[in-house]
Amino acid sequence: MAGPGTGPGSGTGTGPGTGTGPGTGPGAGGRRSAPRRQVAREPAARTYARALPVVPVRARGLTIEGADGRRYLDCVSGAGTLALGHNHPVVLDAIRAVLDSGAPLHVMDLTTPVEDAFVTELLRTLPPGLADRARVRFCGPAGTAPVDAAVALARAATGRTRVVTVTDAVTVTDAVTDADADADADETFLDDDHGGGPGRERPAGLLLEPVRSEAGVRPVPDGLVRRLRARAADRAVPLIVDETGTGVGRTGAYWAFEHSGVTPDVLVLAKAIGGSLPLAVVVHREDLVEPDRTAGAFRGNQLALAAGAATLAHVREHRLAEHAATLGGRMLTGLRALAAEFTCVGDVRGRGLMAGVELVAPDTAPDVTAHGARPGTAVRPGTAAHLATAVRRECLRRGLIVDVTGPCANVVRLLPPLIVTEEQMSAVLDRLADAVRAVDRDRPGGSVPLRGKRGPR
Repeated sequence: MAGPGTGPGSGTGTGPGTGTGPGTGPGAGGRRSAPRRQVAREPAARTYARALPVVPVRARGLTIEGADGRRYLDCVSGAGTLALGHNHPVVLDAIRAVLDSGAPLHVMDLTTPVEDAFVTELLRTLPPGLADRARVRFCGPAGTAPVDAAVALARAATGRTRVVTVTDAVTVTDAVTDADADADADETFLDDDHGGGPGRERPAGLLLEPVRSEAGVRPVPDGLVRRLRARAADRAVPLIVDETGTGVGRTGAYWAFEHSGVTPDVLVLAKAIGGSLPLAVVVHREDLVEPDRTAGAFRGNQLALAAGAATLAHVREHRLAEHAATLGGRMLTGLRALAAEFTCVGDVRGRGLMAGVELVAPDTAPDVTAHGARPGTAVRPGTAAHLATAVRRECLRRGLIVDVTGPCANVVRLLPPLIVTEEQMSAVLDRLADAVRAVDRDRPGGSVPLRGKRGPR
């Protein structure tokens, strides 16, 4: 059995300037001018392009090559979409097989051999308590569509409307109420009269994201998940688990809810299940009544189904969730060493290959809205958000692509693909440490501890 990082593109991509030479190949000049054309053609709403001025022309595994010939280690992974990294051979082979077969590329929700293979593989990855009585519903992959579909299902099944979500990140659908997710959370929000006096209906569903990525990579404690599962079951409130960003091995288990040992009533899946292509699925108990509503025009994408089935099978067969747990443990250990060395690193959080490094500064007031950070968002100098932006910039200079997230835009997020190797992880940690060192050295008062961890360097 091949190792997790085997195949082309499994090297470290060492040296930010490595490559075949600046702008080699046909059209190199045009590719280098692409950012200027983008500024002229697209609105200011562009996000990643402003924060990460890279024009990718080739990619394999963890490595991206830009139009200027520079190579980068990609720890954004399409916001977690690329479980197997860029252009993995099994994904490309699956896509080519569909293209070469002459099969239709889009058939709405008509049954096809490709769809059947995907559903079969998906059910094979789920625990028996869910797989044995599951229904698989395809929906549009855009934005919040899969979560909206899950919420509509819960409302139709219960006849109730109020939905609560255990998160302090983005409110993802209408009529969703935030609930405290700390270990000592007040769980009375599942009761009929919580917050609204007598007569307030119990929720139609409880929506839980196992690791709250947009909140700054905050895992929900397993004990709390188990308590919420039990209380929701006692009150006939369906538990909806959103695995959009955590599924397919990312956290060190195939599905993040498996860490706590619970079985959800409804499971929201997107991102990695499409094998790099847009795909979203809602899996639910067979006894939940489905709403009579359209599920979106793009739910029959045969290329995404083929790529997704190949990805699901490869992660399962090569035990990449276990690999993610091992390499993720090493990553978190290395990141926590940064917190011990640099006072500008306030906290390190994560699970598996999903980590957040929180930057702190004397002025830690929010710099962006509570709806979370987006790349390219302007931040005030001297703040924690400014430090995180600076770390991202210094990482890019060193050939490492990372993201910034969190309600205050002060968390550097790392989402390396599941095929990352030991050698590549060493390179990622080295480049990030060098970037943090540069930012800590240059910030005002950089030699003075912010939290009393150590004396002047």
